[in-house]
Amino acid sequence: MPFHDRLQTLATIRDWIRYAVSEFRKNNVFYGHGTDNALDEAVALILQTLHLPYDTPATLYDAVLTFEERETVDHIIIQRRDQKIPVAYLTHEAFFMGLSFYVDERVLIPRSPIAELIQKEFSPWIEAQHVSNILDLCTGSGCIAIACAEIFPDAHITASDISPDALDVAKINTQKYHLQDQITLIQSDIFESIPPQKFDIIISNPPYVDKEDMDNLPKEYHHEPITALAAGSDGLDIIKKILIQAKNYLSDHGILIVETGNSAEALISQFPHIPFTWLEFEHGDSEVLLLTREQLQLITSTVIPAS
Repeated sequence: MPFHDRLQTLATIRDWIRYAVSEFRKNNVFYGHGTDNALDEAVALILQTLHLPYDTPATLYDAVLTFEERETVDHIIIQRRDQKIPVAYLTHEAFFMGLSFYVDERVLIPRSPIAELIQKEFSPWIEAQHVSNILDLCTGSGCIAIACAEIFPDAHITASDISPDALDVAKINTQKYHLQDQITLIQSDIFESIPPQKFDIIISNPPYVDKEDMDNLPKEYHHEPITALAAGSDGLDIIKKILIQAKNYLSDHGILIVETGNSAEALISQFPHIPFTWLEFEHGDSEVLLLTREQLQLITSTVIPAS
């Protein structure tokens, strides 16, 4: 349907959602950044573009759009369809633990199941009253750090990333939630620039995609920063560094939580002597490990296999 005809024929929000669903299904759009089907993707894209909340009553779907709104919605649907740009990068908004975050192509789009752990105060793995200091490694947009600040308002949180661009985005979100006094942003290659102190929780969603998976990622993922995804041939380049050093930064009762994704199998095969706890989630299926400081003592640089 030509552009002019679309603007004349597609009048309501419902019309544009139906059109977007058809276009997404015809053009092999991949869903993996917040939705898992064409309808939810279309609804998310169009409502956010129109600055409408997700719980907009269905009766409003029959509201007629202005021609300016139709042009805007048409343009953004075409971008999603043809350029395979994820919704969050088109609308500059993503959600984590129910909180809204600014995102752009300098950071990964938040989608970690770790949000469930934060909401539950990391119970039963640590008692909330014992949490005073939290370290978020590879913070990206700052979503994990900010979510922790919401749940642990009396804790101080250090959020680090090797990318200054990512930290610029984290700063935007930290200021949005007025958490500059509670969250300290640090540019650091893993622990390199982290001040010597003890944390009760170290949490990380680091790069963990291995070469095989990187070579086969859908086009949507190529809009994300490669340095936030790729982690060597086995996906463990960053995770191994975290495992070696984390014990030096954990309090006696502290815990380490690391998302490993598909690289979990490689990690288990390389460290059969390490008693990883693999966490279960109601939503999401990414592999996430937990280790105590005592368990981390079993890992030394001399037993880290080469990649």
